[in-house]
Amino acid sequence: MEFTPGPEIIFKYFNHLSAEQSEQMEALGQLYRYWNQRINVISRKDMDSFYQSHVLHSMGMAKVQQFQGGQQILDIGTGGGFPGIPLAIMFPEARFHLIDSIGKKIKVVQEVIDKLGLSNASCEQVRAEQHSGHYDFAVCRAVTRLKTLIKWTGSTLKPGGQLLCLKGGDLAEEISEVGATVAVYDLSKYYEEDFFDTKKVLVVNFKNQMVPVSY
Repeated sequence: MEFTPGPEIIFKYFNHLSAEQSEQMEALGQLYRYWNQRINVISRKDMDSFYQSHVLHSMGMAKVQQFQGGQQILDIGTGGGFPGIPLAIMFPEARFHLIDSIGKKIKVVQEVIDKLGLSNASCEQVRAEQHSGHYDFAVCRAVTRLKTLIKWTGSTLKPGGQLLCLKGGDLAEEISEVGATVAVYDLSKYYEEDFFDTKKVLVVNFKNQMVPVSY
């Protein structure tokens, strides 16, 4: 039987979490198992590898960018709450707003936020292209092509803002479509599991300034 990693895979790569953050990470698996049986937001196959495929994958962004206190982050097409919820746990001083067009997914996100007591996270049912706001960063995970994401976020990012995307595979053509500087970070540099061999974080730099990472 194949070993399925639990929350220990998070602590393997992020070993400076507080007691509260560790408890929240451990609670995620049970919360999502409970809600996924009622409102299917994660495939059964992915649920079997929940901590690796969803939580640790989402936290790949923390290997590239450390969000600071007071910064506003928009999670576009959050689905069941990824990457926004793991990032909100990781960066309790930053504020995260998670949006998705599907109401049942936002219901699950709200329940998870409430159960975890994430006072720095909020959510809303709205289409990305119809949402307005002013954010320091936008984040997303494999929602649509980069060109479309840039179009959606152009009016919501503050001057000098950044768009961070979790994507996989050969992205050369997709990157060539955009007229902006795109930095590519291979998650295989940070994680040793085979799952991450083709997974990447793309950063559309509007300010060419990254915060040093200490993990």
